[in-house]
Amino acid sequence: MLKQNLQQKLLQKLSPQQIQFIKLLQVPTVSLDTRIKEELEENPALEDLSLTNLNEPEEQYPDRDPDEDTFNSEEERGEMDEFNIDDYLQEDNVNEYGSRYDQNGDDEEDRKEIPFAVQSSFFELLQSQLDMLPMPDKDFKIASQIIGSLDDDGYLRRPIMSLTDDLAFSQNVMAEDEEVEEMLKLIQSFDPPGVGARTLQECLLIQLRRKDQSDPIVIKAILVVEHYLDEFTRKHYDKLEKSLGLTSTDLRAIVNEILKLNPKPGDSNEVNTKQMQVIPDFHIKNSDGVLILTLNSRNAPELRVSRSYQEMFQHYDKASQKDKKLKEAVHFVKQKLDSAKWFIDAIKQRQQTLLKTMNAIMHYQYDFFLTGDDKNLRPMILKDIADKIGMDISTVSRVANSKYVQTEYGTFLLKSFFSEAIQTESGEEVSNKEVKKILEEHIGKEDKRHPLADEKLTDILKEAGYNIARRTVAKYREQMNIPVARLRKEL
Repeated sequence: MLKQNLQQKLLQKLSPQQIQFIKLLQVPTVSLDTRIKEELEENPALEDLSLTNLNEPEEQYPDRDPDEDTFNSEEERGEMDEFNIDDYLQEDNVNEYGSRYDQNGDDEEDRKEIPFAVQSSFFELLQSQLDMLPMPDKDFKIASQIIGSLDDDGYLRRPIMSLTDDLAFSQNVMAEDEEVEEMLKLIQSFDPPGVGARTLQECLLIQLRRKDQSDPIVIKAILVVEHYLDEFTRKHYDKLEKSLGLTSTDLRAIVNEILKLNPKPGDSNEVNTKQMQVIPDFHIKNSDGVLILTLNSRNAPELRVSRSYQEMFQHYDKASQKDKKLKEAVHFVKQKLDSAKWFIDAIKQRQQTLLKTMNAIMHYQYDFFLTGDDKNLRPMILKDIADKIGMDISTVSRVANSKYVQTEYGTFLLKSFFSEAIQTESGEEVSNKEVKKILEEHIGKEDKRHPLADEKLTDILKEAGYNIARRTVAKYREQMNIPVARLRKEL
């Protein structure tokens, strides 16, 4: 049964301009050029002055025959009059981007593309080795199927039975499991050593068995991997010494031999065609104790509304008579002009927001930027900066999560300056970054034969006046990617 209801709702919707600004705000400097190029390709009414020859003579438009243009109605004339041509004929002030943008030569170097060496991929390397071997067509198809079934790390995780089925259904090759096993052993003899293994244990054994078998250390390393891999990974060295009758010196040599092996042979040969390039969005310089903040000049592209589109709009507006086609053309030109102005405004708003946010962060963490000492970092959360600049927390988050600042002490992600507060015994609030630094120092100088457990680290911090729980110490240790004490043990 159908019913009709009348409801009143209060909704908040973002305008297209706001959405465009939000998307631009979270784009880092390294990706901004690509985003601008996309907009330039989509909108012919937008120009980049760095790519435009300003000395070119202005294009002249021939006079149109007034008899070709006719008004279909007064309504159309009224709609044409709504367009204020003055909005589009303002001179572009390129200098309004200001002098707070870093204009040094480093940014020009950043604009140059980085050359990358052309190398074969992991799978191409294996296939080229297979192509060099004389073999029957059936064996070649089986081996090619195995290579195509390997994971990126070089492991074969599909059962032999599944490979046999794939060969039958996709290539009409009827193969026995034994034949597939034989071709797998062949591929396991390829470079890089360890490729084609089905488990970590098999991967390590393949690599060890290709070493000098007359070396007693290699023989004992094979014995450890083959029968005591679990004890080895858990670093139960006392059990290994007792079970194999080894001295500490021999066990240390065996452990070092195993640690030289590659647990992921495929990853070491995979070439990343595009490396992550970090280009700082901000630069902070110390001038006799005074910090000077500049924004990377790549954040201030020289954009303007196309003069040819402005003149085209002016020409259309002066036409005494306009038909329907001309009206559609004017609508198209106006749409592109609006879009160009919105994009330029969004870029300028992005610059202002970046500078405003980074300036607040710089003053909040002034002591750190002067000294570079992590212990001078103050507790700071997103709300602290949002309140200072009068913006939403989500805006600060978008800036902090993807932007970098270059200082005399290195290049940092803005997100790294935010931290929670921890209260000391004296009642003073300090950043958890300070606690992490102390943990890192104590773990770095610990006796690796007897590494410090989380309980001991908690006691050390309490003695230093940081009253925190053991689970908090464990959380900070995990955030710093430091393993538990048992896995930090060394001989």
